[in-house]
Amino acid sequence: MSESLRNNGRIWVPKNKGDRRPPNAIPEAERDYYLERKYPSFGNLVPRDVASRNAKEVCDDGRGVGDSGLSVYLDFRDDITRLGRDVIEARYGNLFEMYNRITGEDPYAQPMRIYPAVHYTMGGLWVDYQLQSSVPGLFVLGEANFSDHGANRLGASALMQGLADGYFVAPYTVPDYIASTRFTDAPVNHPAFNEAATRVDDNLKHLLGVKGKTTPREFHRRLGHLMWDYVGMARNEVGLKKVLSEIPALRDEFWRDVSVPGSNDYMNQSLEYAGRVADYLEFAEVMALDALERAESCGGHFREESQTPEGEALRDDENFAHVAAWEFTGVGTAPVLHREKLDFENVHPSQRSYK
Repeated sequence: MSESLRNNGRIWVPKNKGDRRPPNAIPEAERDYYLERKYPSFGNLVPRDVASRNAKEVCDDGRGVGDSGLSVYLDFRDDITRLGRDVIEARYGNLFEMYNRITGEDPYAQPMRIYPAVHYTMGGLWVDYQLQSSVPGLFVLGEANFSDHGANRLGASALMQGLADGYFVAPYTVPDYIASTRFTDAPVNHPAFNEAATRVDDNLKHLLGVKGKTTPREFHRRLGHLMWDYVGMARNEVGLKKVLSEIPALRDEFWRDVSVPGSNDYMNQSLEYAGRVADYLEFAEVMALDALERAESCGGHFREESQTPEGEALRDDENFAHVAAWEFTGVGTAPVLHREKLDFENVHPSQRSYK
């Protein structure tokens, strides 16, 4: 919601920690419009990773608002005064109505409360220049592959990648593969495919037989807290090593104590959810390992050890100008990192600043 509203509105928190007064009772002199203060050139229109990281920082500092203290204000007061309520309602009326229904608060009369949430995870499955994965015959299209994603999400990449892959790449690469193989090496007969299918089937049977006491949702929640606290918008070496020691223990507990109630077949929705959580537990470890290996700040990656004196992301293009892909070697065993150096001939990477 906040991303849709960022063309207007001002973001702020109280200047004083623990100020729990209603927003309209806090005078202007006691408000901190922290994005405008820190980034005078861009203000509230800084990129989402910068805005999100700063929102988390002020909340961690004890200046967050709402009952949880995990919100900042998105205030439309000045825009309504300047443009008129009719203009704002024409632009954002459906979102304001949605917010009112959820919170019972009128965003035309008092600021909205917003906070960063998990949005996109950059990356995807490795593919070659034909968009084929490491399993012959398994093509990966759109945002499911890694081809266009780097340290941050590209503008409109969902449309760009989906349309480009669907209209211009897949219609040529997939028929070429079919014509060259004549289905003699179809994925279903490929050893890697059969191995993966057998592993998934064995895992589902195991989940149905555990009969534990902890729901998949509880494991999901605990994993989410670990990722948010240590592998989120800002991370450091100590926290990443901590989470890399805790995820395997959580995964072991999951396979010993997960509860999958319901029918004893593959149409069981609880089983489907448990299978997804099992995947998350594997994927989370790779994400943490990748974040530990990338000891720099770039785009959405922010390592606290790599920042400018002003607290902004500090690049290290000498050591990290590459595409990275992790090769799966089995659950509980270290994946193998592959790097491909990036050469910039026409446009060179540069340190960004929004001051």
